[in-house]
Amino acid sequence: MTVANLSLSHDGLALRKDAAKAGLRAPVRARRPNRSARAFFLFFGPVADSCAILGAALIGGGLYHHLLYGAPAAPAALLWMGALIAILVVAQGLLRAGDDMATKLDERRDLILAFKEWNIAFFLCLGLVFFSKTGAAFSRGAFLFSYVSGFAMLAGARLLTDALARRISRNSAALAQRIFVVGTDTGVLSFISRHWPLSQNVQIVGLANITPKAIGGDAAALETELRAAVAQARIADPDDVFIVLDRERADVVDSAIENFLTIPASLHLGSEPILERFSDAQVSRIGEISLLSISRRPLSGPEVALKRLFDVVLAGVGVFLLSPLALVVGALIRLDSAGPVFFTQQRYGFNQQPFRIIKFRTMTTMDDGASVQQARVNDPRITRVGAFLRRWNIDELPQILNVLRGDMSLVGPRPHALAHDRHYMQRIALYARRHNVKPGITGWAQVNGFRGETATDDKMRGRVEHDLQYIDNWSFALDVKILFLTLFSSRAYRNAR
Repeated sequence: MTVANLSLSHDGLALRKDAAKAGLRAPVRARRPNRSARAFFLFFGPVADSCAILGAALIGGGLYHHLLYGAPAAPAALLWMGALIAILVVAQGLLRAGDDMATKLDERRDLILAFKEWNIAFFLCLGLVFFSKTGAAFSRGAFLFSYVSGFAMLAGARLLTDALARRISRNSAALAQRIFVVGTDTGVLSFISRHWPLSQNVQIVGLANITPKAIGGDAAALETELRAAVAQARIADPDDVFIVLDRERADVVDSAIENFLTIPASLHLGSEPILERFSDAQVSRIGEISLLSISRRPLSGPEVALKRLFDVVLAGVGVFLLSPLALVVGALIRLDSAGPVFFTQQRYGFNQQPFRIIKFRTMTTMDDGASVQQARVNDPRITRVGAFLRRWNIDELPQILNVLRGDMSLVGPRPHALAHDRHYMQRIALYARRHNVKPGITGWAQVNGFRGETATDDKMRGRVEHDLQYIDNWSFALDVKILFLTLFSSRAYRNAR
């Protein structure tokens, strides 16, 4: 990010010096925006997508039929199908992004969007072909080949345009988002300092200072300074204007909004620092009430249903396949030491609802009270068979029954003994957020090596941080990844006790 054209009213010199101390560069002149370059690029992206999809339809479809049937498919049919999918993909992009260049500078985000847009477009086209009975020229294999080759071509086009966008953004200001910031000197400096290391491809083209005299109640001074700021913004020609004034002075904020609504730019109220902790913060409505929502339920209704279906199906298959192993393990436990095969203990589940977790017994004790000592290295309470079971996570297998009962999920934060939960809730911030989803047999913390004894608060804090990352970034693909790593990653077996 560069700070350009720091022409401030009144106390601007002090703010400029403070900005210099904070390491903010301030060119003497702002580079003029290259609107034509940005417009061309936004036009080039959809054209590249369309060419890739049409190319995949004509070349890929023709090649498939030639290899399989010895003759190419009808070009008109291939062209018709490719054109329809291309229109649907491009339409989604135009409706979604508009002038949003940030998408083109984030390769991962753009590929995810491409995958979503491709699936929607392809299956809408497939449905139209089915209901119109025009798909006789295509076999099921042709549709499958078109799906794979088409997305591969679309992804290649996105990677190409994204790379071009990043190259242009590094070498010029053509694609930079130009912003103008207005507020008190301390407010503006605080806003820039907070966002300086985080913002990419953003150019601050102007800063306007509103003095304490104007904010303190001098209406004439406020109007004069706001008009001067608007005039300055017109010359700077920004894409976005950020108003960073004290929200408690609603009259001052209202006046600033009224004045800057006359500028052809997007208008934003700068966020409070507390809101920057919440990436999903957004304005929403419940009935007639307008609200600023800072977080949502960890999983939506459909996501809960998908996760539960996955748990039940996989756990059901697991019970069937692992029953012989469970019988062998149970016999070994009884032969190795006196006591029951299974160990149960009170744990907190979803929303801190207690349940009894089921495990293979691996120790000579059955602690489940106000004081529970964690297993440690060379713990004399661990039996010989128990050490082997814990080393390879086999002691956790009976929790499949907890999954089928609905107390747990296959993947989620590992549940701790109630005594440990009560202890760490008092010592680690947001520890209780772990209970906002069902606990799991395995979790993101475990596959990253955060398992075993937590002798210090820092060790538990690392585990909790990974659990919260999982909650905030849940996806079905992440659950599948964690299950895969649980079985095949050496980190998942680290620190086993």
